[in-house]
Amino acid sequence: MTAQNIIHDQLFLSQKSTSANRADLKIAEDLRDTLLANRDKAAGLAANMIGKNKRIIAFYVGPLPLVMLNPRIIRRSGEYLTSEGCLSLNGERKTKRYKTITVTYQNMSLETKTQEFTGFIAEVIQHEIDHCEGILI
Repeated sequence: MTAQNIIHDQLFLSQKSTSANRADLKIAEDLRDTLLANRDKAAGLAANMIGKNKRIIAFYVGPLPLVMLNPRIIRRSGEYLTSEGCLSLNGERKTKRYKTITVTYQNMSLETKTQEFTGFIAEVIQHEIDHCEGILI
């Protein structure tokens, strides 16, 4: 297990991430391991939170971590306002999210998948994809 330190540098975190490919699978594994190591305080992480500027996110679906490479939201519905925290930032901030999202992404085998998510998992995915875009709550 190779858990990494969480980055707090807002200048680094506000940069857009670049696309991930096969060479970045080790980063994806480190991200998953870091999520597992922070299970008590993180519902999801993006690669830039461990200092890697790649479009990779990890989050929990039930007890299991799911890793997405190059995630993109292709559909969203049910806009609402919420307040979120982030391991990289202090406190909570208000933000707009959607109750239901459809995401296209690559899994750890680099297969392209499309999947719908709702509720809290959808909120976490939106937060982590924002990280990939350099958007901080």
